[in-house]
Amino acid sequence: MKQQRIYIDTSIVGGFFDTEFEKETKLLFQRLENKEIVFVISEVLTDELVDAPERVRTLLDNYPDECFEKVPLTDEAKELADKYIAEKVIGQTSLDDCRHIALATINKVDVLASFNFKHIVNLIRIKGYNAVNLKNGYFTLEIRNPKELINYGKEI
Repeated sequence: MKQQRIYIDTSIVGGFFDTEFEKETKLLFQRLENKEIVFVISEVLTDELVDAPERVRTLLDNYPDECFEKVPLTDEAKELADKYIAEKVIGQTSLDDCRHIALATINKVDVLASFNFKHIVNLIRIKGYNAVNLKNGYFTLEIRNPKELINYGKEI
């Protein structure tokens, strides 16, 4: 079976150490360790981690390279992110969030995982991002929080 490609933003890495989100985050990372999924990560994520506490900044270093698909921030992604702002899906101060969405869209991931409920995992914003995607010839993007991406046991 093909590994599911999950784009992760910075909130997922930080969630590993956050008491509110650690249970689901660690279960998602367990799926990574079991080779059920691959994390798609970008230079937007690595840039955001530069100022994070050391344990957050170095978490991904504990996993082998084959656990990740690294995608660059391209001009195409920058342009799509700018369109989300131009269409007023979100404000200019959330440019990096828009770039995460654009990178996940352009790289046709299976799903983007985030705990950013204000700017990303938010039904109104998701509809806005996907309206812009469709208007510009892209597919819609699945956006979920890790609670929706972990295994809860065997199916009935």
